[in-house]
Amino acid sequence: MADRAQQTPTATSPEPGAVPAQLAAVRARIATALADARSGAFPAVPAAAVTLVAVSKGHGAESVVAALESGQRVFGENRVQEAAAKWPPLKARYPDVALHLIGPLQTNKVADAVRLFDVIETLDRDRLAAALAKEMARAGRSIPCFVQVNTGEEPQKAGVAPRDADAFIARARAEHGLAVTGLMCIPPVDEDPAPHFALLHEIARRNGLAHLSMGMSDDFETAIAFGATHVRVGTAIFGPRQTT
Repeated sequence: MADRAQQTPTATSPEPGAVPAQLAAVRARIATALADARSGAFPAVPAAAVTLVAVSKGHGAESVVAALESGQRVFGENRVQEAAAKWPPLKARYPDVALHLIGPLQTNKVADAVRLFDVIETLDRDRLAAALAKEMARAGRSIPCFVQVNTGEEPQKAGVAPRDADAFIARARAEHGLAVTGLMCIPPVDEDPAPHFALLHEIARRNGLAHLSMGMSDDFETAIAFGATHVRVGTAIFGPRQTT
């Protein structure tokens, strides 16, 4: 869920011809934000580099190809079913693509997710951890996982409560044997995201996690100031999603 509007997108993209310029503009903003963070004026140690996860959910292959032809190689999708329909032929053409699952994962979709995705950003419960571990062992894959933390403790939103994060990370590693390498959060839409990013940074620090996936089209510069290593940007690259 890289953009905060709660909408149901269709798999179309309004202006694929605009994607290269919009992608370049986002990359320039990331570079500027990272340089500003390194100036020492911000509270967190900036990341050595920031990975742009281009959120292609709700956008068709034409727009995705425009981004691929512009050199983008890391993408995010919310829904396993949409990714299964869109990405296999694209990954065959562009084998160096890394595909991140950034939406909630149901246990009955785990086999497809393990087959399709290269990073799972939404690990948030023991049942899912067990299912992922079992399927990865069966498939012979070890996929990096980020734990999603519900920093705002919103009842309608997925994610581990901050007070439970340390214990869950430990279980996912020790009991399930998962490669937990980072954290992800989506701050409440009506709140300043900075305290949420600071909280996620602190949970990652004390658990020795190198990756922080935080920041979207409207707040990724703030996320970079608080140490984001991955920013999930959809609208600023691909334009608004059409809705049904």
